[in-house]
Amino acid sequence: MIDPNILSRHNLTPEEYDLIVRLVGREPNLTELGIFSAMWSEHCSYKSSKIHLKKLPTGGKNVVQGPGENAGIIDIGDGRVVVFKIESHNHPSFIEPFQGAATGVGGILRDIFTMGARPIALMDSLRFGPLENPRNRSIMDGVVAGISAYGNAIGVPTVGGEVYFGEVYSLNPLVNVFCLGLADKDKIFYARTEDAGNAVLYVGAKTGRDGIHGASMASQEFGEDTETKRPNVQVGDPFKEKLLLEACLEVMDRHLIVGIQDMGAAGLTCSTTEMPAKSGRGVEIDLGLVPQREAGMTPDEIMLSESQERMLIACKPERVEEVQAAFAKWDLDAVAIGRVTGDGRLRCRFHGEIVVDVPVSAVVDLCPMYKRPYEAPEAAPRPTETGRYPLPADWNGTLKRLLASSTIAEKEWIYRQYDHMVQTNTAHLPGAGAAVLRIKGSSKGLVMTLDGNGLYAHLDPRTGGMIAVAEACRNLACVGARPVGVTNCLNFGNPEKPEVMGQFKEVVEGISEACRTFEIPVTGGNVSFYNDTEGVSIYPTPVLGIVGLLDDMAKAVTPGFKAEGEAIILLGETRDELGGTEYLKVIHGREEGAPPGLDLERERAVQETCLEAVGLGLVRSAHDPSEGGLAVCAAECAFHGPGGIGFAIDLQGGHRPDVLLFAESQSRILVTSKQEDIAKVLDLAKERGVPAAVIGRTGGASLKFSLEGRTLIDLPAAEAKTIWMNAIPEYFKISGETENGR
Repeated sequence: MIDPNILSRHNLTPEEYDLIVRLVGREPNLTELGIFSAMWSEHCSYKSSKIHLKKLPTGGKNVVQGPGENAGIIDIGDGRVVVFKIESHNHPSFIEPFQGAATGVGGILRDIFTMGARPIALMDSLRFGPLENPRNRSIMDGVVAGISAYGNAIGVPTVGGEVYFGEVYSLNPLVNVFCLGLADKDKIFYARTEDAGNAVLYVGAKTGRDGIHGASMASQEFGEDTETKRPNVQVGDPFKEKLLLEACLEVMDRHLIVGIQDMGAAGLTCSTTEMPAKSGRGVEIDLGLVPQREAGMTPDEIMLSESQERMLIACKPERVEEVQAAFAKWDLDAVAIGRVTGDGRLRCRFHGEIVVDVPVSAVVDLCPMYKRPYEAPEAAPRPTETGRYPLPADWNGTLKRLLASSTIAEKEWIYRQYDHMVQTNTAHLPGAGAAVLRIKGSSKGLVMTLDGNGLYAHLDPRTGGMIAVAEACRNLACVGARPVGVTNCLNFGNPEKPEVMGQFKEVVEGISEACRTFEIPVTGGNVSFYNDTEGVSIYPTPVLGIVGLLDDMAKAVTPGFKAEGEAIILLGETRDELGGTEYLKVIHGREEGAPPGLDLERERAVQETCLEAVGLGLVRSAHDPSEGGLAVCAAECAFHGPGGIGFAIDLQGGHRPDVLLFAESQSRILVTSKQEDIAKVLDLAKERGVPAAVIGRTGGASLKFSLEGRTLIDLPAAEAKTIWMNAIPEYFKISGETENGR
């Protein structure tokens, strides 16, 4: 009988161990047990989430590759494809913020160029605890610095993202990284070994002891021993990755290889099992041939190290020398460590002794899939009883406080650390809801966005999942782009808790329903469970990365007001709902109630109205009200405009002033149009049954809101923008810290 302590260290249950014994046909040795531990971890196997992820729509006429590969692929015409994926690096970023975030960037980049695509843009979705806490400031500073250091050095622009703050993320920051690449449709590569007899080459950086059991660490709760897990965090080298990227793209372009896979989670174990499993083959390797940067490494350390900047390549035997010569030109190792076999087994030798001999299908395909018990979340009361919240005495002060909220405040302090113009594809600067990228040699453009609201999903998981999709698509509509594909990063607590599995089930079903409404496929993504520390789970936080296509780059719209005297038109309507709003959180100190309701058909009608109006050249600017509601949305439009153009908005009655100003009702877009185009925009809305009204005019130097002739807010635009711009940097001046926390 195996020692229970050994099973506990490998994060395996007795039942899982018994299954391993049956599949292998004997008791596994410790190296083999480590292989199963990594590949059967939640992080690698998705054993708790698969049953629910199958509900997501994954097919479509333009889908070239859906879930199951390193990244998803969508055909965008003209012989080109987009390759994209989102991944989490939450646990490593809590333990070691700089390296955790940096290697998260490196890993997602490899997922993209492994497919034969050149990465052209990065985005990141971040969650931190309140910045009043010095430790949270330190974590945020390290994460931002890590993202910046890796992305800037390798030459891939970070073009935008989102940052939220909440107490629930103090012990579990979230770091989700989204990458987009471009490739020729006829030059895509997959994680395959193909035929028996093919050579197996290890390429890239040498193997060290960093990151061992990283996948297992990401599949456990954290406790008081968090610091002891620091060796599980990988160490990245973006300059080595740049060489690896160019070398891999070269051998792909020359068709020297037949398959390739990143040594990501679980390291060499992952690539030596998944690649042959997908080809119905086996692999035999000699661990003594693996390039190592540390002396005395054991077989299990070599197999489970998650050292960065490494790939496994399969090629025909006669091509080995050409591949090696190509990598030598880039000063990289390319060592033939084994061959593809036809027996379906992973066989590893070390100093002449067989130390691993297991069926690859057992490791990759036969992990148990769990239908974990779940509890349906209790529905939050709807509608929120707004009468319980006293009206502010100072409306100017209320807007100032919201603009200074760390979630709403401008993030220039963060994104100015990123090189967002390298490769010269970035058409719109960071700071808006979506990033716009040129496709060189084409009039088309690509748009990418990230969205997700953990508080919404906490209060109503299904609605929260739907809103994450709807708002991301709305961000694209505001630019003038239609969504073509989705990748998601689903961040949750411990799946062994029925309440967490209930949240997960509801969120996935909400995402599925919304994606079907918008007719967009989910091409892959990532599930990050066990975001718990000392028994406290994060809010369920679905993050949606959506890629859109612009037929004509020249028609792209930005959020900033363009000129004085233009009409401000609200598409959609404001409803009496304050639950889950930033206003309720910041002004009243409450995270409660039901989040905004969502009618998917109305949402689609609003977006189609905006898309048609943009396509006809009727829209000068477009922005969707989200955190902070209409008041913050209009203020941001003013801030993004040239010369601080103000506005005067006359709110439509029917609700309390705080609802009209700060409700986060969905299915709304604020657009501006020239005087001669107002009627055309309103007619387009009417044709689709979308409520629409002119609510104000741009102009002046103030942000003005009135209700029934009574002025509520009259705030100098310059003063408001200063508050919005400087709120986050102010936190880093506390206790003598410099602005960047260093």
